[in-house]
Amino acid sequence: MRHTPNISRTTRLARVAGIATLVLAAGLAGTGTALAHGSAAPAADQKVDGVMVVAGNSCSWTNASTSAAAPNALTVDRATVNAPGGNLACGGGIAATLNNNPAFTFDDAAGTARTDLIDITGRQSFISCRYKATNIAWDRDGTTRKYVNRAFTATKTSGSFLCPGSVTTPAGDASMLFR
Repeated sequence: MRHTPNISRTTRLARVAGIATLVLAAGLAGTGTALAHGSAAPAADQKVDGVMVVAGNSCSWTNASTSAAAPNALTVDRATVNAPGGNLACGGGIAATLNNNPAFTFDDAAGTARTDLIDITGRQSFISCRYKATNIAWDRDGTTRKYVNRAFTATKTSGSFLCPGSVTTPAGDASMLFR
């Protein structure tokens, strides 16, 4: 039998709350750079990668499909983020599920993007928490298609009484790389 160290309830709750911020940043994101694609980009290039540290644990996915290439308005297909169609995975015994297809709009002149709604469920052990955040703002990293989040707060919509009523994601804790 494998021995795992005891983790305090406070630490578990912090991780669950943290996971809620995970995809709330929606995409999570890439660490590389990419050049802007025009509207004629092939479907194979209409992807988004992500990575984020949540409560000391890394969560990531690769190759999620988007409905268009940035900077065109687009949606991220949750079926290509969540397993089994996608490969969203987190360390530390945390599981996450993106519950919607987030829509993104871009303002290239200002170097910003905006997400209409992120709806995510985070789970650890027997605790499940669902959070929603609206109107999330992102800042472009130079001339790449990598966008880094501005601070935002997500509100609990369902889940255990142990889940915080809201969680705040600091600026820079999530990013998305459109390619």
